[in-house]
Amino acid sequence: MSGLGDLGVKSNLVCCGSTRLTRLGAMRNSAIPAIILAAGASRRLGQPKQLVRVGGETLLDRTIRVVRDAGVDEVFVVLGAHSESIAANANLKTVHPIINRNWEEGIATSIHAGVWAVKEVRSTAEAAMLLVCDQPRLSSRHLRALMNAHASASEPTIAASTYAGTLGIPAIFPAGQFGSLLALCGDAGARLLLRDTECPLVAVPFAGGEVDVDTPADLAAMAAFSNERRSL
Repeated sequence: MSGLGDLGVKSNLVCCGSTRLTRLGAMRNSAIPAIILAAGASRRLGQPKQLVRVGGETLLDRTIRVVRDAGVDEVFVVLGAHSESIAANANLKTVHPIINRNWEEGIATSIHAGVWAVKEVRSTAEAAMLLVCDQPRLSSRHLRALMNAHASASEPTIAASTYAGTLGIPAIFPAGQFGSLLALCGDAGARLLLRDTECPLVAVPFAGGEVDVDTPADLAAMAAFSNERRSL
């Protein structure tokens, strides 16, 4: 990908190489910026999950809206596979889109891209929220609960979601953990860090957090759930 014009978001696109960023735009400040990981190829699904529509909006647009509704002003969206199509069909006008050129090397590279972006734009950020775009049960209420748990801690603390008997994202990582996030490799995501960290951690229940959209069967189940909710 050659640059800004390719995606049609000239004002705030960030292109990411192996580790650092090449261009940044200025946006509003926020206490805890959010990093949405949306760079995967969705091979098992057979189509970009970022653009799957639920309730009249794409999964990526829905995630951005939920994050905004939770009170987060500054949002970074890490793109990789299908980035041109996603940029053309999702509303990225109010976020920092980041192009991770190394997305095929694993989710850790997208985490790196998001963390580097936060460090460049919000060098004084005390924490960052990390999440994905394919958790259709995600709500602004849950994100606010995470932020409240993080803010209530007496020392820098990870606030992580818990569902299906495990810790996962969305999660808020204090700035002291950015180095650990940057040390992740390949397909090792944030869950690995949550399982083995010396940082204080508080778990916040997330009902339905285990529901994602990886396969056609997942997509059918999501559509059925959405139709059932509308019929209530």
